[in-house]
Amino acid sequence: MEIKGAVALVTGANRGIGRAFARALVEHGAAKVYGAARDPAAVDDPDLTPLRMDVTDPTQIAQAAAGAHDVTIVINNAGVGGFSTKLLAGSMDGAREAMEINYFGTWAVSRAFAPILAANGGGALVNMLSTASWASRPEYPGYAASKAAQWSLTGALREGLRAQGTLVVGVHAGFVETDLSSFTDAPKISARDVAEQTMDALAGGRTEVLADDRTREVKRALSEPPGQ
Repeated sequence: MEIKGAVALVTGANRGIGRAFARALVEHGAAKVYGAARDPAAVDDPDLTPLRMDVTDPTQIAQAAAGAHDVTIVINNAGVGGFSTKLLAGSMDGAREAMEINYFGTWAVSRAFAPILAANGGGALVNMLSTASWASRPEYPGYAASKAAQWSLTGALREGLRAQGTLVVGVHAGFVETDLSSFTDAPKISARDVAEQTMDALAGGRTEVLADDRTREVKRALSEPPGQ
């Protein structure tokens, strides 16, 4: 996938990994980068074209797709943690929100932009996943479940969009230096590192990014029996 001269869209582009994705695309020569966010005023990078999009709002998604009909790269990055949902007690509202944004939001945006990517030659669809896609965690069961569902969706999209020539990339990372992981002192990688590895994957036509050592370890362990 050629990044130079491409037209890209990044959801959740106003901060964190989304902002890093948008900057990396600009620095790698993208002709235009739409920075999608619920509040377009929050997209303050002058090199981006702000675009209003709440990934849980079908009307806003349709309007964004109509306005960004020139897109050749879509990065589904918008997400939430849903960490308020505990495993055995309390409200499940956080988990429901995580599923609505991380899973259904990614699905809805992908549905809306798949025909646009096809019309523009195939392009690429990138989903920001997580090590938690493969590692169920009692500390944040709602988030992990939403990322597992998003990983499954990514595989379905990869198969479903192959005929139209769309490269589908799943990006997995552990803790990244963003607000989302501010609750832990565990080792973290930078958002810029994640973004650069993703640019390399796009340029090389690779379908998966394993951004750090922990992610690679978890991926290798998938064939092992569940822990006791």
